[in-house]
Amino acid sequence: MRTALRSLKPARLATTGLTALGAAGIATTALAGTAHAAQAPAKPATKPAAVAHAHDAKAKADAKAKDEKKDEKKAGGKEYADNLDGWIREARAIMNKHDIPGSYEGIKRNIIRESAGDPNAVNDWDINAKKGIPSKGLLQVIQPTFDRYHVEGTPDQLTDPVANIVAACNYAADRYGSMDNVDSAY
Repeated sequence: MRTALRSLKPARLATTGLTALGAAGIATTALAGTAHAAQAPAKPATKPAAVAHAHDAKAKADAKAKDEKKDEKKAGGKEYADNLDGWIREARAIMNKHDIPGSYEGIKRNIIRESAGDPNAVNDWDINAKKGIPSKGLLQVIQPTFDRYHVEGTPDQLTDPVANIVAACNYAADRYGSMDNVDSAY
């Protein structure tokens, strides 16, 4: 830099401004005899493309989370999604309060086998159906079994997903020790 300054003629130095970079930062030096530091003019704030993209992605994620929240319901201070995963989790929270055993995996395995996850499934062909009491719901429970094993605090409706799971697990615990021990129709 000093070499560049020396190569300028004195007349040229008086009319030229240089930007010098040094350890102290960026300063603009006027070479007209007096030196002073001046701040560079502020640039308008613009977001780099990556930052703008990240902001858009966050906004989309927030919107998706808000939509998913509409599908959730509160139970016991916690929120559960209104889907198979949420029904099992909510049922297990209630089961834990009532000391009813059953793992997430054992419950889900039996639900998939019994109803393929359809809370409105109805068996209209087996012996119970022929007697006029078809099994219904996620775990294919008949009304008398539901009535006997229904757990207070859950809806008194056989096809309510959470009530169906809890009552069926309560029955399985009484009869088999746990829903985890059920590997076929029960």
